[in-house]
Amino acid sequence: MNRIWALVIGLIVSVATVLASAGIASAEPYPRPANHQQLIDVVIKRAVSQQGVPFTYGGGDSSGPTRRPASVPDPATATPLGLEQLPAGAVSTAPGVTAAPGVTPGLGVAPGLGVPAPDPSADVVGFDASGLMVYSFAGVGLKLPRSSGEQYKVGWKVTPDQALPGDLIFYGPDGTQSVALFIGNGQMVETADTGVKVSPVRTNGMAPYLSRLIA
Repeated sequence: MNRIWALVIGLIVSVATVLASAGIASAEPYPRPANHQQLIDVVIKRAVSQQGVPFTYGGGDSSGPTRRPASVPDPATATPLGLEQLPAGAVSTAPGVTAAPGVTPGLGVAPGLGVPAPDPSADVVGFDASGLMVYSFAGVGLKLPRSSGEQYKVGWKVTPDQALPGDLIFYGPDGTQSVALFIGNGQMVETADTGVKVSPVRTNGMAPYLSRLIA
């Protein structure tokens, strides 16, 4: 444990220079200080070890997979605020649209529908994309923000052709859609709908830059 913390402290206080780079689909050797490479190996090992763990929106922390926090609704099943409080017979009306006589305007449900059933996915223990990254880097003492959009803002920015194992790959505008861990040889560890898995790197929808947290 003392050795790991010594490596982490050395990482924080040093400014490392990358002497050469490998493409995102390359298997070429990558030059890093030996102690930094050991940290990268730990990060990758932790990520790969979670293969098969299911997807849970908002799941995962520094200790491993978790249930979805109660404060984080699943966007696929979320109920609009106040929906269950509206009277039966209420219908949706867009701005400027007048409801028919006898119909209560507002955001609501069709007549006879009640409060939606509890979401069974709330009991699934797993990771979402950013949660897996939080867990992976926690193994070397690095605390990452909890969303992919915030993770995109940290670290050194590198282009895809400069990718090294351990870099974070992002998808969507400013990395807000998803994040994965590049592990070399054109492969990445990601949390998909089917759970954590190793996949070929996808360039479709990739953000312009990757983030390097350990140089």
